Amino acid sequence: MAHVGFGDPVCATVAAVFKNACGCYRRGGQERRTYVCMEGPQFSTRAESNLYRSWGADVIGMTNLQEAKLAREAEICYATMAMVTDYDCWRKAMTMSPSIRLLRCCIRTRRMRPRFYAPPSPPCRVKRAAAAATPLKYAILTDRKAIPAETRKRLAILLDKYLQ
Repeated sequence: MAHVGFGDPVCATVAAVFKNACGCYRRGGQERRTYVCMEGPQFSTRAESNLYRSWGADVIGMTNLQEAKLAREAEICYATMAMVTDYDCWRKAMTMSPSIRLLRCCIRTRRMRPRFYAPPSPPCRVKRAAAAATPLKYAILTDRKAIPAETRKRLAILLDKYLQ
């Protein structure tokens, strides 16, 4: 068993690369926003939407929490690039038709691609504190001797450097 720190799930360096890649759009990118992950696929009720707003949420989605946690456990720098496809019922009630139309339009847009693939420099691991760059190092709670050989083999790519 391992518990990695998750207070700051987004890598600031990768987020900055994403924000710069969005610079070709009229509104550009946003950083340091609050994301609420909900179970989906579904739209929020008006009550849920208002609750999320009262919490200070900027974006509601269905996937980023799980992805961010898996990336942290694998010691992979992570940030989210997302496109707003509807405004929930904060502005007006939405149906799938306009949301899907907008999503398809966003997917067809390719202006971002050349700028998106430029790797961050210097590597973000250099900039981060040692504990942030290697969250698994002190997160493994199971006694090393109690980890079955099959489990060690299956998780070797992630854990070998800490189980020597």
